[in-house]
Amino acid sequence: MLPLETNGSEDLMTDLFTYIDGHQDEFVQSLKEWIAIPSDSSDPLLRKELIKMVEITAERIQALGATVELIDMGQEQLNDGQSVPFPKAILAQLGNDPSKATICFYGHVDVQPAKMEDGWITDPYNMTERNENLYGRGATDNKGPVLAWINAVDTYKALNQEIPVNIKFIIEGVEETGSQGLEDLIKGNSSFFSDVDYIVISDNVRLSRKPALTYGTRGDAYFFVEVQSGTKDLHSGTFGGIIHESMRDLVYLLANLVDSSGHILIPGIYDDVSPLTEEERKLYDDIDFDLEEHQNNSGVNTFLYSTKEEILQHLWRYPCLSIHGIEGAFSGYGSKTVIPGKVIGKFSIRLVPDMKIPVVNKQVINHLKSVFAKLKSPNKLVVTLQIGALPWIANVNDLQYEAARNAIRKVTPEMIRDGSTIPLARIFQDLTKKSIMMLPIGGADDGEHSQNEKISRSNYIQGTKIFASFFLELAKLHKDLQMNNDPLTIKTSQQNGS
Repeated sequence: MLPLETNGSEDLMTDLFTYIDGHQDEFVQSLKEWIAIPSDSSDPLLRKELIKMVEITAERIQALGATVELIDMGQEQLNDGQSVPFPKAILAQLGNDPSKATICFYGHVDVQPAKMEDGWITDPYNMTERNENLYGRGATDNKGPVLAWINAVDTYKALNQEIPVNIKFIIEGVEETGSQGLEDLIKGNSSFFSDVDYIVISDNVRLSRKPALTYGTRGDAYFFVEVQSGTKDLHSGTFGGIIHESMRDLVYLLANLVDSSGHILIPGIYDDVSPLTEEERKLYDDIDFDLEEHQNNSGVNTFLYSTKEEILQHLWRYPCLSIHGIEGAFSGYGSKTVIPGKVIGKFSIRLVPDMKIPVVNKQVINHLKSVFAKLKSPNKLVVTLQIGALPWIANVNDLQYEAARNAIRKVTPEMIRDGSTIPLARIFQDLTKKSIMMLPIGGADDGEHSQNEKISRSNYIQGTKIFASFFLELAKLHKDLQMNNDPLTIKTSQQNGS
């Protein structure tokens, strides 16, 4: 391969971008082939398709010249007592030059459920291009970004150019259902991460049409609240009016979690939320955020707040509580006069920095028990925390943030946080002690987890360019750091995670 010369990096950048533009139809076709695989991790009937998707990804990474290891993740126990294998996780490495920076990219290739009857205009697993947008389940979450990263590496290989950084991949197949086993995988493969300098995640979307770098996410505490009145469902004509109905109790409990203004009613829940400082308030001034467009994308008539600053603060730095559904209640078409014997309400609280999961769990349980006591109901109440994911905040002055800003070049990227939860960001940060960055290429209107999910052709192709450029920019900054510091000191600090 031809060695990378710093003085020729601009010429190389031009060559890389020209190649990516010239082969964009091939990149789009690859995404279409990936989307065609219904790798829904929530459906056991599609487990073979999910496993196939992971295997195809591993083969694609191996074709780059990487060494690839498929890690057994064990068995998933289903509610009916059966078990199915989890898809294997991918650990891959391309290059091991100790003089180069080592970047580890995390992504996933499983998707959310999708059916035509959910409201899709076209088949969610047959990618369709309309108005320069690529529609299909997984287009933006997360197959498009994973492929964009692979395409960027492949571009260097196609041009016979030396990749300026060492690259590692960790790709999983159950992110949409909780990333079971991945934390243990990271703990059990500490040697894989020992020489990693930077970890990049591209599993979220931008706030606007401008490029963005994400430096924080909210956490998530997901609860089940179960109310049981009896051992079976009953006829309302025969038993209605003479029993304490479980559904009535549950609806009352859910109604006492949050008020109509979005304020959480659980005592103490805001105690650990840090107050808004003047310095932080100023960060929102320069963020390009079209409130009307965001509202139109959501499909709702109005938001709880009327200004950009209020909207973003309540998306990023304040907790929220959302009620998601009720299991065990009649939800089909028609009229069924049934009294359910047991119902389970499902809700979650998005956590912000300084909120602690054990404290929130205790506050929720105490509050629901207190509310339930007022009903004087003989029914059985059980409250359980199903998922606990911590929020994440990064240091925006880390080297890779500077490299990413340089890679984007034409437009100064917005420094944003994300109201959703990416548990792996905090897990990576806590377990590996490495620098973590989120570099999204998807748009705010991409509809991740929703009907008609898409990624724009432009974002997919420009994202590939950003990744290719990011390798060069990070290599240069890392080399400067090595020249300005004692190599032994650097190696020691990396091993200590400082």
